[in-house]
Amino acid sequence: MRICELRQKEVINCKTCKRLGYVADVEIEIKCGKVLAIIVPGPCRIWGIVGHDHEYVIPYNCITQIGDDIIIVDVDEDKVYQNEKPC
Repeated sequence: MRICELRQKEVINCKTCKRLGYVADVEIEIKCGKVLAIIVPGPCRIWGIVGHDHEYVIPYNCITQIGDDIIIVDVDEDKVYQNEKPC
């Protein structure tokens, strides 16, 4: 599977049955080419349309299943929710 294919998939948390959003980025270990985490933008700031200040950084081992359209994860959202985006 290519990274561009991951970006087209919606992420759903199986613990809460909540849609987290679509994969925006992937964290990779350069030396071995291993995917460490997927990054999903958090909720929008104003009226659901203006920017994202936060993001979910979901470790790859928390992914339970990757389907044709969705990625199902098993995470505690409070633990993977980052308050600030890295530069």
